[in-house]
Amino acid sequence: MKQTFIEFLQQYTSAEDAEHIAAQADIIDLPTRHVLIHQGDMAEHMYFVVDGLCHACYLTPEGKQFSKEFYWEKDCIIGFEGLVKQQPSPYLLESLTPTILLSLPITLLQQWREEQHPLYFQLLETQLMYKENKERFMLLHSPEERYQLFCQSFPDLETRLADYQIASYLGITSISLSRIKKRLED
Repeated sequence: MKQTFIEFLQQYTSAEDAEHIAAQADIIDLPTRHVLIHQGDMAEHMYFVVDGLCHACYLTPEGKQFSKEFYWEKDCIIGFEGLVKQQPSPYLLESLTPTILLSLPITLLQQWREEQHPLYFQLLETQLMYKENKERFMLLHSPEERYQLFCQSFPDLETRLADYQIASYLGITSISLSRIKKRLED
C-alpha cells in the first residue's frame, strides 16, 4: 500500500525523501460514511487515498449540503485554508465507500511549510490548479455542459456516485440533473 504513496511522492521529491515520508504514514481502513473531519473541527491529519472514495462538503445551518470535492485513488486530501489560517475546517470530510487511507500528521505539513520544502509547494500548486480548473468549469459552462464534462472527465466516478452527489458537485438540484439526463437520452 505504501508503495503507491512512495511512487506518488517521487513525482515531487527524491526517492529517499519519499520513503522517509511514507514510513511516517499510518494506514487507516474506514467503513462507508465515516467522518474524518467534522465541519468546525481542527484538522489533525492530511490523507492520501489508496483505495475508495471520500467527499468534502459544506453544511449550512438550514441542513443543506454543498459538495466541495470528491477524492479517490491517488488523491491527497489537505485542508490548506485551515493550515494557513490555523483555524477549524470549514467543511466536513467523510468516506463514501469502504476506504483505505494513509494518514500523516498535519504537523508534518506545517513543518514543510515553515522550511519551504519543495514538496509543500508542489502540493500547494497542484491544489491551486484543481481550484482554478473547477472555477472555470463552474463559471464558463451551463449545467448541461458541466454534466457532460463531468461524465467525460470522470467516467468511473460517475458510476460510483449517487445522482444527488453529482448534482451537488455540479451546483444544481437533483431534479435539474434528472431533467438534463432525460434530455440527453432523447
